[in-house]
Amino acid sequence: MALITRDTLRQKPAIAAQLIALKIIISGLMLLSLGALLFATQSHAAELNLYAKNYKEQNSNHLKSLVANPETKMYVSNHKEDDNISMLENGYDMIGSSGFDGAAVPVEGALIQGQAVKADTVLVYSKYATTKTTSSKMQLVKEAAKKGGEIEAKDLVDEPTQHQYYASYWAKLPMPLLGVHIIKLKQKSRDDDDVKSSKEELGLKIIAVIKASPADTAHIVKGDVLLKIGDVELAKPDDLFAAVQRYAGQAVVAQVVRGDATMNITVALNSRN
Repeated sequence: MALITRDTLRQKPAIAAQLIALKIIISGLMLLSLGALLFATQSHAAELNLYAKNYKEQNSNHLKSLVANPETKMYVSNHKEDDNISMLENGYDMIGSSGFDGAAVPVEGALIQGQAVKADTVLVYSKYATTKTTSSKMQLVKEAAKKGGEIEAKDLVDEPTQHQYYASYWAKLPMPLLGVHIIKLKQKSRDDDDVKSSKEELGLKIIAVIKASPADTAHIVKGDVLLKIGDVELAKPDDLFAAVQRYAGQAVVAQVVRGDATMNITVALNSRN
């Protein structure tokens, strides 16, 4: 039987405290290890998801859904250009996109990436790229037989069908002040006294009008060219931004070119929130 002395009794609380501290340290290390493992697992999953690996943000604004936890919806389509215009017209803007070539890649990866970037909608596209078909291999055999040549074994190996994959990620935005998506018109060159110069042309071409927006209500249409908003001449996209900010909440005259005609259209701009 061990002899318990007064000094031993004094040491027991200190030993207990040390044991508790040791347990806390071990628990902390375990939590750190689990956290590192979870991070590594997530990183590995992102690496395996080609939609995540090849994701590119559309701009530096870090656009995302207005909803904190959106119920991201995914659609598979074959009409990318038409879909882009339709999304713009319905008040969406692109967050980013993923593009890559590969064999059989599950589209669920696009939905996972859409949820990661907080997109409201994901549009997915795929099309045939290349493959070594049976007919193409038979053609190689025939050509070799005619020429008395040889065929390497690798030329007869079946290869997986390759596809081009693309996904776009979209966020629904609040109704804007005007409601148009525009592009800058190409500058034209001219000769003045035999000296060639470049003149910045006025005008921003409308590629999409958001439904139910002030521009739509005023019957401004896709294909129109905006020359002026109020007193502000429009030569670059920043000019349009400055103009709608200046006249926000007011009825203002927009000068528009449609076909060969120039017209003035009054637009009641939305107010700033």
